[in-house]
Amino acid sequence: MNKTIFITGASSGLGKATAKLFASKGWTVIAAMRQPEKETELTQLLNIHLLKLDISNTKQIAEVASEAEKISPIDVLFNNAAYGLMGAFEGTTDEQLEQQINTNFLGTILVTKSILPYFRARKSGTIITVTSSTANIPYPFVAVYAATKSALETWTEGMSYELNGFGVSIKTIVPAYMQTNFGSNAQMVFHQGYQEVFNKYIMTMRADANTKRDTPESIANVVYEAATDNKKQLHYTAGNLATTEYEWLRKDGIEVVIDTMNKRFF
Repeated sequence: MNKTIFITGASSGLGKATAKLFASKGWTVIAAMRQPEKETELTQLLNIHLLKLDISNTKQIAEVASEAEKISPIDVLFNNAAYGLMGAFEGTTDEQLEQQINTNFLGTILVTKSILPYFRARKSGTIITVTSSTANIPYPFVAVYAATKSALETWTEGMSYELNGFGVSIKTIVPAYMQTNFGSNAQMVFHQGYQEVFNKYIMTMRADANTKRDTPESIANVVYEAATDNKKQLHYTAGNLATTEYEWLRKDGIEVVIDTMNKRFF
C-alpha cells in the first residue's frame, strides 16, 4: 500500500536525504521548502511533489497543509525545517530571538496543528519531529536554538497523551551535529565581549567536524525506522555522536557535562 510523507525543510541536509530515501521505498513524498523554484535534484525523482512553505509564515501553513492533502492523504508528517542561531546570547537582537523561536518552535507546532485534523479524522498518522542532542547537552553559543529543541521534546511528550486515543503517534528524532550546511547556514551573532572565546569554540567544533559528524543519510534511516516500526517509542537517539553524548550524560550527569564543556571551550 502506497503511503505519503510530508517533509518540511526538504531542500537540503536531512530533509533532502529523507525525501530521497522514502521516494526510493515507493512512498509519495511531499517536499516543502522556501524556494522550490531553485530545487533541481528532487524534481528528477519519481513520487516527489514540491510545495512552497516558509514555516515562519503562519498565514501560509494551513493553506499548504490543505494543498498537500489534496496531492495525497498524509500518513507521516516529518517536521524538519529549522535553522541555527549561533553566538553570544547577549549579542542577539529581539528580532533574532523572535525569529528563532517562531521558526524552530512555533512554526513546527503550527504545521502539526494544521495536519492533525486530517490524522484525527482518519484515526491514523505519525508525527516525527527533529530535535537535537543540544536539548540535553549544553553546548555554548547555541542556547536559544537548544531551548527551542528542548521545548519540542517536552511538547512531544505532552502531545503523546492527547493523541493516544485517536490512533495518532508522535515521536522525535534526536541527532547531533551532522555533515550538513547547518553551521554555514546558521545566523551568526557577534559580541565583542565574547569574541575571543567564541572564536575558540568555532575552531574546536571545526576540528571535530570531519571525524565525528554523522551523515544525513544515516539519520534518514532512523526517520524511516520511526515511521514504519509501529512502536510507541517517543524519542529516537540518532547517530553515533548523539548516542555517545547521551551515554555520557546518563553516566556522569549534567553538572559533570557542564564542567567538562567549560574546561574544553573556556
